[in-house]
Amino acid sequence: MEHEVKIKIENLYKIFGPNPKRVFPLLEQGRTKEEILKKSGCVVAVNDVSFEIGKRETFVIMGLSGSGKSTLIRCLNRLINPTAGKILIDGENILDMDKEQLRKVRRYTLSMVFQHFGLLPHRTVLENVEFGLEISGMDKETRREKALSSLDLVGLKGYEKSMPDELSGGMQQRVGLARALANDPEVLLMDEAFSALDPLIRTQMQDELLTLQAKMHKTIVFITHDLDEALKLGDRILILGPGGVIRQIGTPEEILSDPADDYVKAFVQNVDKSKIITVSSIMRNAQVVNIDKDGPGTATRLMEKASMDRIVVVDSDRKLLGIVKIDDTVRLQKQKVKSLESILFDQVYTAHPTTPISELLPVAFDSEDPIAVIDEDGVFHGAVDRGAIIAEVSDENDDGGPVILSEFIEQNGNGGKDI
Repeated sequence: MEHEVKIKIENLYKIFGPNPKRVFPLLEQGRTKEEILKKSGCVVAVNDVSFEIGKRETFVIMGLSGSGKSTLIRCLNRLINPTAGKILIDGENILDMDKEQLRKVRRYTLSMVFQHFGLLPHRTVLENVEFGLEISGMDKETRREKALSSLDLVGLKGYEKSMPDELSGGMQQRVGLARALANDPEVLLMDEAFSALDPLIRTQMQDELLTLQAKMHKTIVFITHDLDEALKLGDRILILGPGGVIRQIGTPEEILSDPADDYVKAFVQNVDKSKIITVSSIMRNAQVVNIDKDGPGTATRLMEKASMDRIVVVDSDRKLLGIVKIDDTVRLQKQKVKSLESILFDQVYTAHPTTPISELLPVAFDSEDPIAVIDEDGVFHGAVDRGAIIAEVSDENDDGGPVILSEFIEQNGNGGKDI
């Protein structure tokens, strides 16, 4: 994945216990976490971790309990000081910073949202959001303006005077999120931020975070032990294994389609891959004819040469118009008709390259025709065959489905934006 690097971690270690430096020779010998604890009394929480996080990326760190994920995120803002390694933010190593430099980074560059909301019970919602700005010395008028804007951003306008105990768990976590966003930080650190919420509220908060990120474009580091949450939120996912060792870094699709080892494979084995794997991964190139220059003769020749009975028709901008069938093109040839317009069939199922293949299952089982893949502008990218869809998934079905091309054109015109 190409990105401008915001955070770079190099050979990071965190070892808890007396004289942690004596653990390094044991690590070099390949000793396990349990063996090191027994021999030295030290706990290896993070073990030689290196990775990069791109600017504006939502980067999810996940693992089971005890894998070191919460320790790792606390190292990023030095709530926990690492034993060794580097943490570069915009190229500056925060491990080399003095207290004043670190304080500035925590105030203006990094903000953190915790699993437990940490709201001050004697302060109103507005006063809770203002609190960090207040202790930083910001004047009352400015901090109030920033706090009100932040509350509006997370959907809590009108609750400014409420007390924390008057709010639901989801609303309290929104207050925590508003507090973290109040000073417009560049990086948002979220440590199991939704884990304490009921499942329905948790799902709503995940959706709201995705909506917020589409507006804010922050760099987000999100910690979770829930794979479904990681797959939903992450642009990329880092999986930590036992002993704080990285097992794999990749996009959700890469993690599911190509697990790095048996540990990751076991981790993802119960996930419904059809809801994560997208059309782009099984799409094929497809032969097309251009309605502005090609006629029935060209279409017939191309279909005969490729042993096809139908072919995709596009315009000069490669926008999908529909398909034509070989019986119809042969008939027009005999009639000496030069245009394909009279036989153009626009009742074609379409999908976006990012559409999960689970949404194509109803069509795959109902129709033998390929599904055309088009982008937001209606530009044709390729086709997906029913066999490729069925080969990727089980017999599960889904309520969603692709859009009929004629409906897309009717709603948006050939160059419409919404598919």
